[in-house]
Amino acid sequence: MSKTIFQKIIDREIPAKLAHEDEHCIAIHDINPQAPVHVLVIPKKLIPRVGEATPDDQVVLGHLLLTAGALAKKLGVAESGYRLVINNGKDGAESVPHLHVHLLGKRQMSWPPG
Repeated sequence: MSKTIFQKIIDREIPAKLAHEDEHCIAIHDINPQAPVHVLVIPKKLIPRVGEATPDDQVVLGHLLLTAGALAKKLGVAESGYRLVINNGKDGAESVPHLHVHLLGKRQMSWPPG
């Protein structure tokens, strides 16, 4: 199985604009932003999608959300509000088979989404 684009970024085979990195995850600015703030929080462990996560992934999953919240503060969107999105599968608009959390902010979000 070939590496996902996110694995290549984690392994520094492809450059990306980093917003955060620690032992569990990396956060990068999206190359096709859908909001003025659009960051992807990606686990270093390959989990293809949230629907395939296991109980062993609980710490990593929680860490992704806590990291997204900390990044929202760092990027200045915590007070005004932001959206967290996890796409799962074709109908969920998943484009990369590597779990990631979208952090979107600095614009009014609509409901229901797309």
